[in-house]
Amino acid sequence: MTLPVLLFAAGFGTRMGALTADRPKPLIPVAGRPLIDRALDLAHDITPPRIVANLHYKAQMLADHLAPQGVITSLEWPEVLETGGGLRQALPLLGDGPVITLNPDVVWAGPNPLAQLLAAWEPARMDALLLCLDPACTVGRTGPDDFTMDACGRLTRGPGVVYGGAQIINPAGLSDIPEKAFSLNLMWDRMIDQGRLFGLRYPGRWCDVGRPEGIALAEGLIADV
Repeated sequence: MTLPVLLFAAGFGTRMGALTADRPKPLIPVAGRPLIDRALDLAHDITPPRIVANLHYKAQMLADHLAPQGVITSLEWPEVLETGGGLRQALPLLGDGPVITLNPDVVWAGPNPLAQLLAAWEPARMDALLLCLDPACTVGRTGPDDFTMDACGRLTRGPGVVYGGAQIINPAGLSDIPEKAFSLNLMWDRMIDQGRLFGLRYPGRWCDVGRPEGIALAEGLIADV
């Protein structure tokens, strides 16, 4: 089984400072390759029926880069729609049913995270499955943990694990949210209330490349593999 993939590529990359003055963050190179190409490697490896990327900041640069790679693009204009609004707008391009979403601004060291999610996905009891890491397995991340995970993998808000930026999500409830631009945190909180938000621990390591110093950290992680 495989599923369509949405790459979240619309953000402004403001934490990158001057590095995003002339390019969108997904085109910043890490170890000689743009971040988005590393994300595409993971997506192509699971042979999804289609790959979509949402675009906003410096959208044409990304569209020109992605078109030869067969990626469908979803332009968010005039405003950026955040993760929830961006997924909802892209649904006609993705098709019906669950979707894999992936943040391109991280580097994974270990097995393909998307394959890990697909192997553990149980739609009968899950509305979303988030790939998570123990904090000790993360590099370059600051801030509190995202979730507490119980023995069955069910997630609630609190300390324990960090969300890695890859998930499978059933988008059915998106149509009920009145806001045009909103975070998927709204969906996750609903799923927590219903006991249908789950997590899966990633067995490798992971680096956040949201800030300039994350580039060297990610390159060190890649060199260690």
